[in-house]
Amino acid sequence: MGKTGCMVRIGEAARAAGMTSKALRFYEEHGLLPAAKRTANGYRDYTSETISRLDFIRRGRAAGLALAQIREILFLRDEGRAPCTHVRDLLAGQLADLDAQIAELVALRAAVAGYHAIAAAADPEACDAARICSYI
Repeated sequence: MGKTGCMVRIGEAARAAGMTSKALRFYEEHGLLPAAKRTANGYRDYTSETISRLDFIRRGRAAGLALAQIREILFLRDEGRAPCTHVRDLLAGQLADLDAQIAELVALRAAVAGYHAIAAAADPEACDAARICSYI
């Protein structure tokens, strides 16, 4: 691939970015990539800039960012502005959301462990049918 501006077909671009051709087309259809140049026979040709952009999209998705958030970051970069502060803020929000989800999971695990302890010690024959199941 090498030089900026060097054109590659969709399969090669997708492989270079670590994704499928279907994913690449999806990102193009949803405005995260500029439309590819087309050859005379209709094949899509992509540049090294597109592969860099795909790599960023993949990294953003791996960080848990939504496509709309990734689109915002790409828009800022396309406008010539460094998106670093915006990315920092998005990641701070992502961390807060993850911390909240972890706290909820820890609480759920404690509740399930308590129910399991009750179930492990209980006699199923003593179950109150009116309560459906006494374990929970």
